[in-house]
Formats: sequence, C-alpha cells, structure tokens
Amino acid sequence: MSAEPALAQAADRLRRSLDQLGVAIDRQLSREDLIVNAEAELQRMTADRGRLAGELDAAVARSERLEQANREVSRRLVAAMETIRAVLDRQKQG
Repeated sequence: MSAEPALAQAADRLRRSLDQLGVAIDRQLSREDLIVNAEAELQRMTADRGRLAGELDAAVARSERLEQANREVSRRLVAAMETIRAVLDRQKQG
C-alpha cells in the first residue's frame, strides 16, 4: 500500500512536468511564430525600401529634367523679350 501513494505522487509530478513542458513548447512555438512573422515583415520592408528607392531615383531624375526644361524655357522667354524690345525700340526710332 505504501507503494501506491508514492506511485500516485510520481504520476502527479509526471503530469505536472508534462503540463509545464506543454506550456514551454507552446511559448517556444509562439516565439518562433513571432520570429517568422518578423522576418517576413523585414523582407516586405526591404522590398518596399528597394521599390521606394527606385521611385525616388525616378522622381529625382524627372525633377532634374523638369528643372532643365524650365531653365531652357526661361532662357527662351528672355531671348524673346529682348527681341520684342529690340523690335519696339526700332519702331520707336523709325
């Protein structure tokens, strides 16, 4: 009879240990899921960063082209205004 209580206690300890092991396994799986999700998010962010860098480069290039076109238009307007002034000055003199 004395073996039965000891066996019951051992079974209880084993059951508690298995429960604790189950909890520890669940926590570890949760941590691994977090890591996997974080790695996937990092990959998405890296891809977004690459895409955004490409879009930024394209926008900067377009901005530079527009700036050059703006300078050219400005130069041509100044030249046209000078030509008009010269024509008007000649008409006044003539």
